[in-house]
Amino acid sequence: MGEPTLRDRIELYYATVPLGFADAEEFGPLRLFVRKGEGAPYYGGPNHAYPVPAGPAPVSAGSASGGPAAGSASSGPVGTGITAADIARVRARQRELGVAESFEWLAEVTPSLRALVEAAGLPVAERPLMVLDPHHPLPPQPLPEGVTIRVLDADDPGLPAVLALPRLAFADVGTAVGPAGRAELAAVAEKLVADGTVETIRPTLLTGHKVLAAAFAPDGTPLAAGHYHPARGITEIGGIGTLPTARRQGLGAAVMAALATHAREHGVHTVFLAYAEAAVARIYARLGFRPAGTTLLIADQPARGQ
Repeated sequence: MGEPTLRDRIELYYATVPLGFADAEEFGPLRLFVRKGEGAPYYGGPNHAYPVPAGPAPVSAGSASGGPAAGSASSGPVGTGITAADIARVRARQRELGVAESFEWLAEVTPSLRALVEAAGLPVAERPLMVLDPHHPLPPQPLPEGVTIRVLDADDPGLPAVLALPRLAFADVGTAVGPAGRAELAAVAEKLVADGTVETIRPTLLTGHKVLAAAFAPDGTPLAAGHYHPARGITEIGGIGTLPTARRQGLGAAVMAALATHAREHGVHTVFLAYAEAAVARIYARLGFRPAGTTLLIADQPARGQ
């Protein structure tokens, strides 16, 4: 068998990485990932469904360089023979679990699924993908004076605020400077400590299932953050967000570059991302990312990594 294509590698990632945090339930050609514990510490919206890859189901996500090789997935059809009844069964199970009715798939791999999902009354959103050219050099990006970037460990004192940052960044979409700043960030961070979210995330950082990085102001306030979940030498970088009052300083691009560099240095050979805005895609293109297909998902399902 030849080398796996880029599409094969992305497909393998989508089908594998949730298994570090979720059990897989099979519904014919669809697989529902059911989270094992509280919170949503793994890739993808919690309890989302995905077309079953051809061949045997993967056992676990593994680490960035561990687990079966990236070429071990079958290159045969994915999600062959999905029917409206299969979708209805998954949705019934999601309702039983009390979770959002979430589906996600690669448009180019399972093109017939969109019509079935839309016929079931679920709105579908497109998220174009970009992949980092493996030969493209990625130097550190310029930062404002005094700002530094670091990868967080489980005991980092900045963890609550870093986890709070996306809540503000994605509540105020776009790239324009917004009103939410330090006071709002501190308030959300307090809530995430109180509700146990911070403690839920710590084990994923300890095991290396999640890598979290942020750009910090001199006073220790996180200004931009993002994360990745490595699996079998593949990863998607996600959750790149900037505190609204700190936008337009290149902080998101700097965090993206830092995460991609960290991933490369820790055994990841395929780095990709999804985006929702053309302005953001232009920034990533300047870093060396190029178009790589489209992922489809339910328009209002929980965001990845939230």
